[in-house]
Amino acid sequence: MDVVEEYTGHVEPGGPAARRTLDALTITKISVGPMDNNAYLLVCRRTHEALLVDAANDPERLSDLIGHGDDRPTLRTIVTTHQHEDHWGALGAVAGAYGANTIAHEADADVLPVPPDQYVTQGDTVPVGDAVLEVIHLRGHTPGSVALLYRDPAGHPHLFTGDSLFPGGVGRTTSPENFTSLINDVKSRIFDQLPDDTWFYPGHGDDSTLGEERPKLDEWCERGW
Repeated sequence: MDVVEEYTGHVEPGGPAARRTLDALTITKISVGPMDNNAYLLVCRRTHEALLVDAANDPERLSDLIGHGDDRPTLRTIVTTHQHEDHWGALGAVAGAYGANTIAHEADADVLPVPPDQYVTQGDTVPVGDAVLEVIHLRGHTPGSVALLYRDPAGHPHLFTGDSLFPGGVGRTTSPENFTSLINDVKSRIFDQLPDDTWFYPGHGDDSTLGEERPKLDEWCERGW
């Protein structure tokens, strides 16, 4: 698979993956499936252990992303950010092929094709080799939506938000109550806790930073669900 090493946060459906190299981790983004879902492969540079955020679709394409040679990373973990089918379409195939540990929030687990090996919720952590991801529970898009935060000791934070936060707004909700829950969690658990240089990686489309989106929070609240 072609991989672009100059990371901008943009990938094209069917196009090459894009890799960002940090001191301890690499982050590789790829678009899969008919709904232009983002999947993210995180690899610890020392241990070569890997974690996949959302085995969304196209198991063959995800397998090509992981690689086929002896030097490919060891896929230890797959985290499903939420219960919507476009984010787990390849979960069974990829988990079965690599024997990976599957993780999700219990509130979203019933519909998944593979029962999670581990439940996570607010404040839990998930390892990627030597690196650690913090779990942030964001209630509203679905009951069990989670984001994953990597606090890079040598740089700015990196946040994988699933469909709870996008450039331009929070994820889709189906009632005013769910919108209020989601916007409150996004404000209190993300924007109130993390700096403007936090780079976030959504479930579809391009990346952004909290600093770019922060001035729009009042507009999002007024716009509602």
